[in-house]
Amino acid sequence: MNLSNLRAPKKANRNKKRIGRGMGSGTGKTSGRGHKGQGSRSGSSLMRGFEGGQMPLHRRLPKRGFTNIFRTEYAVVNLDRLAELGEKELTLEKFTELGLVKKRNGLIKVLGDGELKVAVTVHAHKFSKSAQEKIEKAGGKAIVIGGEVTAKPAGKLVKKAARKP
Repeated sequence: MNLSNLRAPKKANRNKKRIGRGMGSGTGKTSGRGHKGQGSRSGSSLMRGFEGGQMPLHRRLPKRGFTNIFRTEYAVVNLDRLAELGEKELTLEKFTELGLVKKRNGLIKVLGDGELKVAVTVHAHKFSKSAQEKIEKAGGKAIVIGGEVTAKPAGKLVKKAARKP
């Protein structure tokens, strides 16, 4: 095979269907819209998810749960991953450099899954109790960055005036 006998696969270069170009074209007369009805009229556009008046699927399905928009998300790192690295000190820059955390400015939480045998100084935004105990037991330090990180309040609380009976 060379450039002189290259060909496109079958049906790769087809012309688009030309609607409403006479009866011989196969899509003449009603132009594929059928007879009468809402979709046959010009200018008809239906909202997304419209099912002809039937209750749409997105309204038939039950809604459950709650999404907290003020949630703080942490990148989770386990102790067994820290033990594999063989580093003496782990800072935020080191976490991203080693590929343990994807977001550069993300919050990091260290969890206590695994065992540490070497003393390691770990800088993170949060530690689980078990992780902190295991790090200190191995002779290392668990340093919390920026103190306690808490979610921001939803907004100012407005006191309602007492109603008079």
